[in-house]
Amino acid sequence: MLEKIDLSRKLEKGEFKALAPSLMDRLGELQRLAKSAQVPILILFEGWDAAGKGTLMNQLIQPLDPRGFRVHNVHEAGENDRFYPPLKPFWDMTPPKGRIGIFNKSWYRLLTDDFLGELDPAHAKGRKNLRKNLFDDILSFEGQLAQDGNLIIKFFLHISKKEQKKRLKKLSDNPCTQWRVGPKDWMRHENYDATIPLVEEFILKTDKSHAPWTIVEAHDPDYACIKILTTVSGAIEAHLARIESTKSTQQRKSAKHEPSAAAPATPSPTMAPTIFRNLDMNKTISDSKYHQELEDLQDKLTQIGYELYQKRRPMVIAFEGVDAAGKGGCIKRLTQCLDPRGYEVIPTSAPNDWEKAHHYLWRFWTAFPKAGHIGIYDRTWYGRVLVERVEGFATEEEWKRAYAEINEMEEQWLNYGAILLKFWLQIDQDEQFQRFSLREDTPQKQWKITDEDWRNRDKWPLYEIAAEEMLLRTSTK
Repeated sequence: MLEKIDLSRKLEKGEFKALAPSLMDRLGELQRLAKSAQVPILILFEGWDAAGKGTLMNQLIQPLDPRGFRVHNVHEAGENDRFYPPLKPFWDMTPPKGRIGIFNKSWYRLLTDDFLGELDPAHAKGRKNLRKNLFDDILSFEGQLAQDGNLIIKFFLHISKKEQKKRLKKLSDNPCTQWRVGPKDWMRHENYDATIPLVEEFILKTDKSHAPWTIVEAHDPDYACIKILTTVSGAIEAHLARIESTKSTQQRKSAKHEPSAAAPATPSPTMAPTIFRNLDMNKTISDSKYHQELEDLQDKLTQIGYELYQKRRPMVIAFEGVDAAGKGGCIKRLTQCLDPRGYEVIPTSAPNDWEKAHHYLWRFWTAFPKAGHIGIYDRTWYGRVLVERVEGFATEEEWKRAYAEINEMEEQWLNYGAILLKFWLQIDQDEQFQRFSLREDTPQKQWKITDEDWRNRDKWPLYEIAAEEMLLRTSTK
């Protein structure tokens, strides 16, 4: 594929000066329109060493408002990267709505032998399996961002091995730039031919309609610049047009009073959730047995906490359940025995404006515990298919695709080596009423009960249906 590309393409004298100004003006205008439409944009620059990524990125950002973009320089894996799932740093870098993230190299560095060797230096088979998982993870990552409205533009800057050698030598001979070329650069140059299949593999496997690759013939910098400016402008224009078309369709449906996505209807008796209906809610334990078992298990958890740290295994503990089911009490007893330096409790409330500006999973990726530590979530990413579904905060399309997105995220965490435990705490309506009443009558607990809790209680059947579907569709092996 790459060998068939015509690298002799170039602009005739004067063409660049004739084309560039109008393209740059249009790009500046499109940035403002994308900001107004709240579109997050990711622009990736991959390519051979010395292909001109820095120069071309600089030309791209010249017409842009610097307050509206951020350039991310993605380096080789650092010490801290090994303590998190491979894609976590890139979730951290995703731009909020209305802003542009420009990546000097990207998550595709995860597919290089350098990175794979650092994670699994001894076993070629292990690297092969890891590479397959990473391909799946990258496809999932880009797909989830695109479905959430992100525009993804990917460039691969292509030069020949001969041209690369010439440029590396020029950089090495200049005292001001020789620091940019090291032994690894020359080693990668020697491996140019052997690297071509890997490059072609990741381009072909990840060239999707929602995240297409554009190969840029980069021998002539002027030609490369015009191609990049044209591609970026065209992609933003097409994305904005799709948004406008979708908006017009929704307005027409609204004018015709067509039904739109809303909370599920009140269930009939035959649709009542069977999981909760079949639970034995009368199980009890004596006080003496409870205190003895609690003490023994807390001692055991203390040791497990230290072992997790020694083996550098992260643990995620997720708590969901009906209001007043006892999530806070369980978390309190769980953490009483743990070293406070080794865990964090992450309470999940309604997302703030900054969190709303990102993909809904962004705030959970950014809070993922460091390897050897424990992250305890008081309510979780499952809010998307529970409260956001029932209350209409997420569209039907959004919460329906969330099951697959959540399963993909959890699978990536497990592939990394995390231990994931998920608990649903259930009480019946009578018990909930008693606990609500007790909270209202106890001054020290009144802060725990709000009007919203009583409103949610009125929607008990809807929450049961949502919870049962969640349990059925996300209780994976």
